Amino acid sequence: MNLKETIRVVNEAIERSKKLTTKDRKKLKSSTFCGPNRSFPVPDCAHVRAAKVYLNKSKFSSATKKRIAACINRKAKALGCPGTKPAKAKGAEDRINNDTQKIMDSEIFEYTRKLVDESIEKEDMDLNFDTNS
Repeated sequence: MNLKETIRVVNEAIERSKKLTTKDRKKLKSSTFCGPNRSFPVPDCAHVRAAKVYLNKSKFSSATKKRIAACINRKAKALGCPGTKPAKAKGAEDRINNDTQKIMDSEIFEYTRKLVDESIEKEDMDLNFDTNS
């Protein structure tokens, strides 16, 4: 590749990576978007990466997020985006599991569990839930 060709390729890459303006979005075909109401545009690999980042921050239902993730993954493959992990839609059940795990990993949960285990072994034990003693 000669210098002129390299400069052309770099300039094209810069243009593609720029943020889409409203005017640019309106010019895109509907098939370029993965979400409802022309959300999640994926005209290039930079936007594939952005779509993956914002997918689970969106307020769409789990089912809609799964459809969007599948579309993002298809477009990433079709565009030949290098080194990209598949998009995954995290539903409410994943957040509940993460929250539950945080609670189970907490110090107060561990303390309470030890007290309950001790009380089972010692029938006449008084339970003291004060963590400061």
